[in-house]
Amino acid sequence: MTVRSMILISNDPESRIRGSEKLFSEFQQQLAHYDLADEVSLTLATDLGSSYASPLVIVYPEAVIYGPITVADVPYIVKEHLYKGRIVDEKRAPVHELSGKVAWLSAREGTLPAENRVVLKNVGVIDAEDIEDYIANEGYQALGMALEMSPDELIDLIKASGLLGRGGAGFPAGLKWSFVKNTDSDKKYVICNADESEPGTFKDRVVLEGDPHAILEAMLISAYAVGADEGYIYIRGEYQLAIERMETAIQQAEQYGFLGENIFGSELSFKVHVHAGAGAYICGEETALIESIEGKRGEPRNRPPYPTTFGLWGKPTLINNVETFANIPPIIRNGSDWYRSLGTASSPGTKVYTILGNVNVTELIEVPMGITLREVITIYAKGMKSGSFKMAQTGGSSGSIIPASLQDTPMDFDSYNKTGVSLGS
Repeated sequence: MTVRSMILISNDPESRIRGSEKLFSEFQQQLAHYDLADEVSLTLATDLGSSYASPLVIVYPEAVIYGPITVADVPYIVKEHLYKGRIVDEKRAPVHELSGKVAWLSAREGTLPAENRVVLKNVGVIDAEDIEDYIANEGYQALGMALEMSPDELIDLIKASGLLGRGGAGFPAGLKWSFVKNTDSDKKYVICNADESEPGTFKDRVVLEGDPHAILEAMLISAYAVGADEGYIYIRGEYQLAIERMETAIQQAEQYGFLGENIFGSELSFKVHVHAGAGAYICGEETALIESIEGKRGEPRNRPPYPTTFGLWGKPTLINNVETFANIPPIIRNGSDWYRSLGTASSPGTKVYTILGNVNVTELIEVPMGITLREVITIYAKGMKSGSFKMAQTGGSSGSIIPASLQDTPMDFDSYNKTGVSLGS
């Protein structure tokens, strides 16, 4: 029989004190009483976000949050919601008492939790080939704000945000910026790694095609922070539309004075080149990418030295991938506290995911870090197309095989590292 609903019961230390395991047993009994045991999956979840309303009970696919729930509430919830299909509004958790992931779930559109669009904010909303449309949607405001700070203040803001590199390693972005800034050199570079060569991934392509000026703005901000005056965007050769739109964006930015000499009357001067890759998978690795730009065979370098001190043509070089750069302007505009309000304590912000495979809906989503595979599949992919969940692969070939036993593990760098798997690229 096909599972049509899923119940998660919070089982953090506070929830256990308040009887979450007794709730689990009562749900088992009530589901059996209504002959629903085969249609409803029941799970104790260790991390549903902090809440004053624990223990929490979340019912998917409706994403209804009940709490605080006692054993006496269970029969009524099972009877009304799971058996009769009527949401028990009077038992729903008060929104003001929710925080973390559960607060995000409460901000739903219709019956689904809303996506937190930070990276994809403008994608599909603005005309990607019109700089004035970008400017009308807060475009280049962050650059102006950044130029009013000192480079050290700017880097401290990025550090305070907790932004981790979205290229796979999860290295703190602000720390990498500081390494480049603190290296003395007469020349420094900024590179955007847009060589998205992992099978099945296309999130960076969507950003490049839908919001190219956001990447230019982020590169300008980073160039000011680290003291660079020249940059490269290394784009996968097959992404012809992305290449064309980025070249158009560069031309427009030059015409409007956002690229060139003494930008906004400041000491920042910056020019950008687009470099198309030639289909080599390995050039997604940052040192192989540098070798390729230099006209050599794309092969990884031995490290150390690292690109932050010895990068493009032997000069200090800042390399971030597309998704990492796309987070920079909103962090500058909204502040580090705002950014840390998204995601988890150890992995703030959102993550863009490509969903492909044996599911009912394949799509691109942007959700807070810390979501689980079970939530992604149930809420956004609308469940398995056939059979039960066996495994998933994160981040293409460089990622990990995630077994069914880890589908309730928060998808963030820290939680995955502790279980011996990775998010990959």
